[in-house]
Amino acid sequence: MPGLFDLSGHVALITGGNSGIGLGMAEGLASCGADVAIWGTNQAKNEAAEKQLAAHGTKVAAFRCDVGEESEVDAAFAATLETFGRVDSCFANAGIGGGAPSFTQLTLEEWRRVTRVNLDGAFLTLRAAARHMVERGGGGSLVVTSSLASIEGARNQHYAATKGGVNAMMRGLAVELARYEIRCNSILPGWIETPMTDGVLSWDRFIEKVLPRVPMRRWGEPSDFAGAAVYLASPASKYHTGDTLVIDGGYAVF
Repeated sequence: MPGLFDLSGHVALITGGNSGIGLGMAEGLASCGADVAIWGTNQAKNEAAEKQLAAHGTKVAAFRCDVGEESEVDAAFAATLETFGRVDSCFANAGIGGGAPSFTQLTLEEWRRVTRVNLDGAFLTLRAAARHMVERGGGGSLVVTSSLASIEGARNQHYAATKGGVNAMMRGLAVELARYEIRCNSILPGWIETPMTDGVLSWDRFIEKVLPRVPMRRWGEPSDFAGAAVYLASPASKYHTGDTLVIDGGYAVF
């Protein structure tokens, strides 16, 4: 079908869009004609990503936003609307990793540090986008970046809990928002080479133990998420909602 993935006139918002998976998504969206807004906390990375994405010839703007702060999310969304006029797809991608020696030594401070961004931040971002889409009508697409940790027995339970939580939230939103033609889906990345995974994916012992379990025999790259982002933003996914899309090179099934 000609034009099925043509996103000309489409406005996409990607949180955490200045690097890693978020930037990979933004590249795909911009390459297919979408105007792109990215949110991030690092101003230098925001500016670099904005310049990189502008090469596709669409409108691009970066906004500084800590998604764990309600006032910053509301302000950034208002600024996004002021700049672009609308938001057609929202990718709640911003997230952080977490670590603790064991569950019994996991502190409440560390628990809240991770849930503040990964769970609260996704909620605040998606709520702002949903309010806008419901009010303006015409449907839209909400997407959250989850993780294989949400369906595995992951060691960092607080991180896994946030990702399992957003999966459940998206299924509930898919049911509630379908009447407004708003689609809601989760993307579950496997082991992807990003700034967040630099340490573990370069550890010799980890490579030796884990890489052979990836059928495609390589770590994922941010660019591997470009196509999924375009699909979920485009009319090609107009009847696809409430799902979890696993992008892991076959790791989960091997």
